[in-house]
Amino acid sequence: MGRERLTGSGEDPRVTELRTAVSRLRRELAGHPVEFRDRGIAEDELAALDSMAVSGRPEIPRLRRSLLLVAGAIGSVSALAPGLREVRSAVDLFGEPPRPRS
Repeated sequence: MGRERLTGSGEDPRVTELRTAVSRLRRELAGHPVEFRDRGIAEDELAALDSMAVSGRPEIPRLRRSLLLVAGAIGSVSALAPGLREVRSAVDLFGEPPRPRS
């Protein structure tokens, strides 16, 4: 896969994309004036996504689980939809997790 090349900084470009998207959505969420019920879940899972990205080799099933939780937590907040789409696109760069052999 061509996207696995490392950038000049030595970081996988997919990781860079994920860190950027998560950081942007975290800022948008922090600046969102309306409180909503699952905001804490969204904040916690965005922190988990950031932590996985910082590690440099995120686990795909865990990425997808966190994305699902963030989407469920903020899915009805239309102002945050563009940022959520960016995070989803960044997670999708990692592809599908390998399937267990039967």
